[in-house]
Amino acid sequence: MHVAGRIEDYALIGDMQTAALVCRDGTVEWLCLPRFDSHAVFASLLGTEEHGFWRLGPASPTGSEPPAADRRRYRGDSLVLESEWDTPRGTVRVIDFMPPRDGAPQLVRIVEGVSGRVPMRSSLRMRFSYGWVVPWVHRVDTRTVAVAGPDSVWLDTEADTYGKDLTTYSDFTVGPGDRIAFTISWQPSHNEPPALPEPEVALEATEAFWREWVEQCTYHGPYRDAVVRSLITLKALTYAPTGGIVAAPTTSLPEEIGGVRNWDYRFTWLRDAAITLSSLLRTGYREEARAWREWLLRAVAGDPENLQIMYGIAGERELAEAELTWLPGYENSQPVRVGNGAAGQVQLDVYGEVTEALHLAHMTGLARNDYASILQLKLIGYLEDHWDEPDEGIWEVRGPRRHFVHSKVMAWVAVDRTVKLIESGDVDGPLDRWRELRDEIHREVCEKGYDAERNTFTQSYGSKELDASLLLIPQMGFLPPDDKRVIGTIEAIQRELSTPDGFVMRYPTAGEDAGVDGLEGDEGAFLACSFWLADDLAMIGRVDEARKLFEKLLALRNDLGLLSEEWDSRNQRLVGNFPQAFSHVPLIDTALRLTASGAYGG
Repeated sequence: MHVAGRIEDYALIGDMQTAALVCRDGTVEWLCLPRFDSHAVFASLLGTEEHGFWRLGPASPTGSEPPAADRRRYRGDSLVLESEWDTPRGTVRVIDFMPPRDGAPQLVRIVEGVSGRVPMRSSLRMRFSYGWVVPWVHRVDTRTVAVAGPDSVWLDTEADTYGKDLTTYSDFTVGPGDRIAFTISWQPSHNEPPALPEPEVALEATEAFWREWVEQCTYHGPYRDAVVRSLITLKALTYAPTGGIVAAPTTSLPEEIGGVRNWDYRFTWLRDAAITLSSLLRTGYREEARAWREWLLRAVAGDPENLQIMYGIAGERELAEAELTWLPGYENSQPVRVGNGAAGQVQLDVYGEVTEALHLAHMTGLARNDYASILQLKLIGYLEDHWDEPDEGIWEVRGPRRHFVHSKVMAWVAVDRTVKLIESGDVDGPLDRWRELRDEIHREVCEKGYDAERNTFTQSYGSKELDASLLLIPQMGFLPPDDKRVIGTIEAIQRELSTPDGFVMRYPTAGEDAGVDGLEGDEGAFLACSFWLADDLAMIGRVDEARKLFEKLLALRNDLGLLSEEWDSRNQRLVGNFPQAFSHVPLIDTALRLTASGAYGG
């Protein structure tokens, strides 16, 4: 019987249209087909083995816990996973990957004998609709197919298979040099069967793809391994057909074990995607940046006044939130949610992040797109009439709307970057009026969002609480790093929002403003905010302190270099959806900033 591992026990493999999570014991516990946001075929991550899994590893006695691999790694700079077990009878390796898609989506698993003769077992239990539907499993010639409604999944292997207890098994033994492949392929059930896979050819092509992609990276400074692994992860979270970028490939991995803060992240947040574009541009990945800009223009279309904070990966607007009541949740963290009700929220900071991304694309010479400039002007036209309204803010609070300081700062960013675009002569716009607007926003934030008595900006107008998003004030150029108000804010956040191990919470979940997010319970330290603190420390000259914090954050990555959204300081473990774009992007940014500041460590 398999029990879900810690979040850091999982490896990511994917084909840039969907992704799977593989545990240390060789169990695939999460896979949605054919897209990131499709229903899961394997959902045991959020439930039990009854909800679908695929284990492949050394045979273990019935009823015993399958052994964890003794070693695992990615093959070089790729998304090809190798797991190795040392057993009393010898050593065996399993190679897991998903080839970049050319036809049906595939998950390929190749067993390779290293030494001795090792008994192996494949246990495949396919369940559709997040573990709710048991498919009809039958043989078609030499192939095994599972069918339910619109979906079919085909298993191909040269090993003998048999069915028992609604599971497809294969028992076999490998010796030195033996290679036995297993492949599952998804196909709409009304279509012809997918082509027979060629696992070894697919392996070679997959390695070549990643090798060639990583060669485009222009960053060659310190921490390069961490930066490249983060870039590969971001590429894996990009939906290739449209250029949309998911925040994470999972839903409902909890921000507090056993708690209710469980959300579906398999969508494209404009904020996350915009900062991802920024990191890709600064490390040489212009094609990905261009594809995201085109996705943005299609998603927003001619309707900037109805700009959503997130969309589906193809630009869908309807992301209705629902609960999957039959799934008990990761370590009994309920509810399990699909869809995301925050899609209907008002978050004014998004206008700033999108405008900053378009500005950076323009400044780095990405081929001009006239509609991108028109969109930017339309966004500011809308913001001009609405910037002074309350919103839900960057953290998607489900409490009442407020005048969040970070939202106002990002409204200023949106206007500032558009003023600069007009000043460059590339577009025409009401320059004097928008300069005045920029000054008005700046003046109001400094008057209403700043607590002079404590020398710190606050979470919202009139609040005494702090918010880690205030760390972005100097990074966005709203105030210079040496401004006493900036330094005071950084030091206040260090005092009031830091955990005992030095990481940063987003905001207080208790205190006089308790309930700002409208949710019960607590959460972990937010890793993006902790990277932001390292950035700020570097900007105000505390470079050694910044480097030490950055290296402490790097140490939180799992053995494969992956990060989730948050860190649970009490239980010393990763929490939240995994892997998380909003953690890997600031890792890249901080590495670049420390390199530029001369903080060569690592």
